[in-house]
Amino acid sequence: MVSVPKPPAHKWEFQARFRRGAFGWRGTALAKKRIDEALAEIRKAARTDPALAAQGAVVLLSRLSPALENIDSSSGAIGDAVNRAIEKLVPIIAAAPVDEPTRSAWLERLWEAQNDDGMAYIDALGDFWGELCVTPAVAAAWVDRLLPIVQRSFRERGSYFSGTTACLSVLLKAERYGELLDLLETAPFVWWTYRQWGFRALVAQGKRADALRYAEASRSPTEDANVAIARACEELLLQSGMAEEAYRRYAIAARLSESTYIATFRSLAKRYPTKEPSTLLADLVAATPGDAGKWFAAAKSAGLFEQAIALANTGPTDPKTLTRAARDHIGEHPEFALEASLCALYWFGQGYGFDVTSLDIADAYGHGLRAAESLGRTDEFRSRAQAIVGTGDSFVRNALRLV
Repeated sequence: MVSVPKPPAHKWEFQARFRRGAFGWRGTALAKKRIDEALAEIRKAARTDPALAAQGAVVLLSRLSPALENIDSSSGAIGDAVNRAIEKLVPIIAAAPVDEPTRSAWLERLWEAQNDDGMAYIDALGDFWGELCVTPAVAAAWVDRLLPIVQRSFRERGSYFSGTTACLSVLLKAERYGELLDLLETAPFVWWTYRQWGFRALVAQGKRADALRYAEASRSPTEDANVAIARACEELLLQSGMAEEAYRRYAIAARLSESTYIATFRSLAKRYPTKEPSTLLADLVAATPGDAGKWFAAAKSAGLFEQAIALANTGPTDPKTLTRAARDHIGEHPEFALEASLCALYWFGQGYGFDVTSLDIADAYGHGLRAAESLGRTDEFRSRAQAIVGTGDSFVRNALRLV
């Protein structure tokens, strides 16, 4: 009988770039570039050979931590890059049309890589373990393997098992909802990272009201956890067609962790397109006492010019932001530009602004003056400006003497 030679193993270009210790202490930028290149190579393979692409994803994930172990990870940038890579690679692995032995071998390789990960770069894989199992049967095998360890870990209270999240994930995938909820009741503390799996189990059973109550009972002093809970509950209510209740109970709390005030407003407006922008803005202002002026840019971006000026007059507002707003709207909205420049002068006079120079003061005044000229209100503007700076910092008064 003639033996058929096995085809040569695929050679991934990224493999040579992800050897142990490949990146030095300051290697974050290069490592992120290499990760992006590897993802592109794997995605290209997925277009013609999904199984090969999944195999490449497993190879990359198993090599990440050893390659990155010497990088200064204090900024969190490399960790974020790895988490994004995991989110992109997991669906590729899960979608691969392979038999259970092949998938089980991949899982074993990933499990070994995660256990050997001293820097915890690929810990997030545990969140996707059920998804990686694909079938309830494979997930059930992992439940039998992991559940006794987690049960012992919870009983011992001070013990920690890095596979806990993976266990919760496969319990959900295996549809062993009762066991999952019972296990969580024995956890030594209330932690949304774990209890979110109980929330998902209740949702999977159609017990949506119970899921909401379960989430509310999972709140903690940790703000990040409460934001995550608000987002989960909001999504559940939206999926249930209860948009008004989702907005009233959770929408704002789910968004206040956005990077900027304007990003928060835009995120809320995108999520609730039927709501009037002025209503959204008013609700955000009410939810953040003392920060009215910080919503100025959000109001301006939505064309809510009167509301924007009212906010700038209510609370401290960055005067340079006001100056730029005045400059940019002289032509189309001169009334707004005039008021914004006066607000800028006021907050300059109250000592707000970073690295303020005489030129900054002159710019604020000049933009307002040009807006006033277009409106035929020059004398009014000069009078109001002098009255504003007369009660402010002497630096501002002196700067305006040069105008």
